[in-house]
Amino acid sequence: MATKSQDRRKVRLSRALGVALTPKAAKYLEKRPYAPGEHGRTKRKQDSDFAVRLREKQRLREQYGIREKQMRNTFNEARRQDGLTGENLVELLEMRLDALVLRAGFARTTAQARQLVVHRHILVDGQLVDRPSFRVKPGQTIHVKPKSESLEPFQVAALGGHAEVLPPVPGYLEVELDKLQAKLVRRPKRAEVPVTGDVQLVVEYYAAR
Repeated sequence: MATKSQDRRKVRLSRALGVALTPKAAKYLEKRPYAPGEHGRTKRKQDSDFAVRLREKQRLREQYGIREKQMRNTFNEARRQDGLTGENLVELLEMRLDALVLRAGFARTTAQARQLVVHRHILVDGQLVDRPSFRVKPGQTIHVKPKSESLEPFQVAALGGHAEVLPPVPGYLEVELDKLQAKLVRRPKRAEVPVTGDVQLVVEYYAAR
């Protein structure tokens, strides 16, 4: 469970980046749709191109809750693939195990999804996987370990308890929530991925560094 200080940090970061990183942050943004601090309500001065690109990169990185090194490594991989680098980047991030645990509705937040993986509650094709960054392949099935299904967080999830704070299940996932099971049927497409951000600006940020 997140501590109060962690909650406050996520809310403040969400307001600074203009994107809800947790359900609690989403409620705050509805009431206070401006940046934190004494100058939050005033109009921002014109940001530099660098600042705009940096903020977009931070928005994307924070939505997946990953370290900068992981983000850059994924960018480098995306750049080597055919197609648009920015779209590839989001699609690769979306195939992380923790991201798909969240999309399937097994968890309420990215942090909780990561915790479930690290604490060894999640199987991929019947094999225990405790690395949040594990790349799920199309055709693989994610499910909760049978011994863990009776735990309260999973009982809540199986009954659809997170539905009110999560976006609809995207088309690249087939989910049987009552069985705590989900299958990645194909590679995600950027347009379907429920994250906020201008991926071209993220590409420009890394390309310039």
